[in-house]
Amino acid sequence: MSLSGKVAYITGAASGLGKRIAEVYAANGAAVAIADLNLEGAQAAAAELAATGAKAIGVKVDVTSEAEVEASVAETIKAFGKVDILVSNAGIQIVKPVQDFTYEEWRRMIAIHLDGAFLTTRACLKDMYARGQGGAIIYMGSAHSKTASKLKAPYVAAKHALLGLARTVAKEGGPAKVRANVICPGFVRTPLVEKQIPEQAKELGISEDEVIKKVMLSETVDTEFTTVDDVAAVALFLAAFETNALTGQSLLVSHGWVME
Repeated sequence: MSLSGKVAYITGAASGLGKRIAEVYAANGAAVAIADLNLEGAQAAAAELAATGAKAIGVKVDVTSEAEVEASVAETIKAFGKVDILVSNAGIQIVKPVQDFTYEEWRRMIAIHLDGAFLTTRACLKDMYARGQGGAIIYMGSAHSKTASKLKAPYVAAKHALLGLARTVAKEGGPAKVRANVICPGFVRTPLVEKQIPEQAKELGISEDEVIKKVMLSETVDTEFTTVDDVAAVALFLAAFETNALTGQSLLVSHGWVME
């Protein structure tokens, strides 16, 4: 599927899932803005892409900052002339029981996963609507957009909320040919997940191997982790799909952990 002539703005793209999506988009013709809290990492990732002949820039963004989101999207438009694709991917994880979460931790999780999705959506929609050429908005949800697990209350709440945001944006954006969809991966061995393994082992009183086998992969059809390539392939499909036939939807990429 070709993204030739398209411009993508991807948050949390200096590493992990976001970086792989940026690489796949660039390989399929898109110009890419690597938007990340870590500017040095974003610029390094952009330089790697540029070395392959791709068009890429690194921009700094704290997705919880209205000013930084607006500025980084404006920087992307200045560099490439537009934004056709938003991938709202930035995220963190804090693992503990509900009663042990501080309100500050709760708010931080909601702000990064949900407020960040809203702020980047609003900034990109302004350009998409002004140009009248449509666009694709892709939210990085989770299998936890569909189910729940212990120790992840704010994460699960935010990921569920992304479904409602995507469906509303799909309804509002449809007449302007702007599509909005959610990718819902299972466990992917990114730094975010690697960090959870010892944390969950401690909280649950089991070994790290048991966390992997009994908590993360026990409900999959093949006891396999979802890969960054699995998720990037779906992100490419959703970005390249050109009509409103596929909008307001959520696609599970979880090796059958959660099914619909």
